[in-house]
Amino acid sequence: MPLSLRISRIGKECVACGCCVRVCPVNAIQIFRGITARVDEKKCVGCGKCAEVCPAAVIEIVKRNDAQ
Repeated sequence: MPLSLRISRIGKECVACGCCVRVCPVNAIQIFRGITARVDEKKCVGCGKCAEVCPAAVIEIVKRNDAQ
């Protein structure tokens, strides 16, 4: 699947540890209100680095049209 067709999705169980924020090469993830991480879908390239480092395993990479 080409990267341009993928996007990160972060589950509700996110603990806002910031690991994903630190590895995102396009700065598409930010911690929201200190309680969860959020993905800027316009910036996300779907590389999967965030999912690889998530200690809670709550990030998945999905097809962009399935991300709604």
